[in-house]
Amino acid sequence: MKNFWPSSGFDQLERNARDWLIPADNFLRIFLARPELALVPESCPAEITLHEALQAAPSRPVAPHELEALQDDDARDNYRMFLNFRDALLAAGTLEAYYLALFRSGKIDIPPLFVDLIAKAILRNLLDDSTDAFEVRAAEMLFRAQRISIQDGQVLSGDREVLDLLNETGGMGAVGRLLIESKAPVRTVNMEVLVADNAARYWQADERHNFLLDLTHEVTNDLSHGLVFTMTRARSGLKALARVLEKWVAHFLGVQVSIQPEQKVDDPAWRWHVGLDTESTALLNDLYEDRPVSPERLQRVVSLFRLTFNNTEEMRADVAGKPVYLGLTMNAEGIVRLKPQNLLLNLPLAASM
Repeated sequence: MKNFWPSSGFDQLERNARDWLIPADNFLRIFLARPELALVPESCPAEITLHEALQAAPSRPVAPHELEALQDDDARDNYRMFLNFRDALLAAGTLEAYYLALFRSGKIDIPPLFVDLIAKAILRNLLDDSTDAFEVRAAEMLFRAQRISIQDGQVLSGDREVLDLLNETGGMGAVGRLLIESKAPVRTVNMEVLVADNAARYWQADERHNFLLDLTHEVTNDLSHGLVFTMTRARSGLKALARVLEKWVAHFLGVQVSIQPEQKVDDPAWRWHVGLDTESTALLNDLYEDRPVSPERLQRVVSLFRLTFNNTEEMRADVAGKPVYLGLTMNAEGIVRLKPQNLLLNLPLAASM
């Protein structure tokens, strides 16, 4: 089995009986190696001593005077944030328990990067036996922001960081940036749309994030004579994303749900919805309350989904058997920042769950 996303730190973690991930020193060393904490030529002797001590024993207690000895204010704040994160993670016992407790507390006191790194490790675990490149590429959407574009009727999702870098440097790093600034010609770098014919190459470039995911769910063909044929795409990226979200819910909450992409919500008995991002939450709330929504906002909807519980007894009694509608929407700049924690916090679970 291909060890995809090696930077996730998955191979530095062990599973407990529930298949949740137990943090260990080698996993914490990944955070110490991040640019925010790594040593630089300007690091003072106290920072060098502290960093080396934590590298040797990432779980060791750190006395207040060790932090106060750091000369750089930013470095001191970064280490304090890391230590608070580390202590809370170790106290929770697993990455999943920490992730749930963090969002249920309503107090997000760690950088978004740390949240994404935890989500990435968890997703790497629950997709460990996956051989579907579409599914694994779709899972990237849960911890990496995406830029959405429409090309010839296709809705394409690309990694925002990679696309912005290509736009800025032509894929040639600092050299490309200089060429662009000097108006010299720069070679064109194209990102591939993930399809069946190139799916095997995803595993060779999974950390490069250079495959576009086709989120087009349905293709409409005009057959002339007034006939219109709508075909659901067998390899829709939305279907792959739905499967990932099903696994995400089952892994954390222990409930089985089925999620299907939908073109619209046409349900007079609409009772519950969950936005998968900030934009969708506001949009679905407005639609539910029958508040006016501009066409421009509606055009930014990437997809809707219909979620159903396999066992309706696991739902709140007042909505048991009703579908839950999900929304995925890009912002005005074409960015989607999926918030997978919303599914864990906002589903209508029975009180006993």
